[in-house]
Amino acid sequence: MLKKIVFMGTPYFAVPILKSLYQNGYNICSVYTQPPKKSKRGQKINKSPIQGFSETLNIDFRMPSSLKDNKEEYEFLKKLNPDIAVVVAYGQIIPKEILGLAKKGFINIHASLLPKWRGAAPIQRSIMSLDKETGISIMKINDKLDSGPVCSSFKTEINENDNATTLSDRLSLLAAEKILNVLDDIMDDNIKFEEQVHSNATYANKIKKIEGQINWNNTAKKIVGIINGLHPSPGGWFNFRGARYKILSAKVSDKKGQIGEVLSENLEVGCSDTSIKVLEIQREGKQPQKISEFMLGSKIKKGSILQNE
Repeated sequence: MLKKIVFMGTPYFAVPILKSLYQNGYNICSVYTQPPKKSKRGQKINKSPIQGFSETLNIDFRMPSSLKDNKEEYEFLKKLNPDIAVVVAYGQIIPKEILGLAKKGFINIHASLLPKWRGAAPIQRSIMSLDKETGISIMKINDKLDSGPVCSSFKTEINENDNATTLSDRLSLLAAEKILNVLDDIMDDNIKFEEQVHSNATYANKIKKIEGQINWNNTAKKIVGIINGLHPSPGGWFNFRGARYKILSAKVSDKKGQIGEVLSENLEVGCSDTSIKVLEIQREGKQPQKISEFMLGSKIKKGSILQNE
């Protein structure tokens, strides 16, 4: 008899993993995802990517606003009697009493090499911190944040041109590939879970919009790390003459000049060491533009000073 799996996930990052399990014949008996969110103006209801995928494949899914003190979901899962639960960026804390309802426990796929970057934004934090590598960790969930024992980790390099979107996609596909064998090993008791070295833990706190404001006193590499790590949202941004500009893509340049000074007609901007060259930019309320197109009609010219406003 096929083992019964409960899947819990919400964003696009989780979709390839659920897809992999489904396409490889695993018995997904129920999916949990976050309820739809209204857009800012309330005109549109936005389903989670996992909800959309579950509807497409006609997989049973549930969307409780909270699992805490939720007797209905507790009884549902107890009756379901799953063998294991796979959790990928679900977006809710799973109560201790529910964690005991799967025979092999609740397994989490986390987008970092634990114990580094526990928490909500591991992919963004790894890029912003200029890490050379990251990966995924497969762990058993306990009642503390990302602190459960780990059974498997898989590494990948962080490339200079990686941003949070490209790295997220790569990690998701890596997890989708690796979870199959790991899941089989867990089911067959052929894998060991080892405690994390908790004294080495670092935390990837939720991103705040203000963190995207570019401080030109930083090094060029640090600024590019912020731009890439916060792509696409909230992005790395600066103000100029009352307007906000989001830098979508940039690279380190070797020009030197005054901090915050526009050093060329190609929007190279002085930093504390060298400079960055902006490749793609978006003025607030406008469409993204390649820098050659943007500079044709822009008020930002060579010699302008982008101050830390």
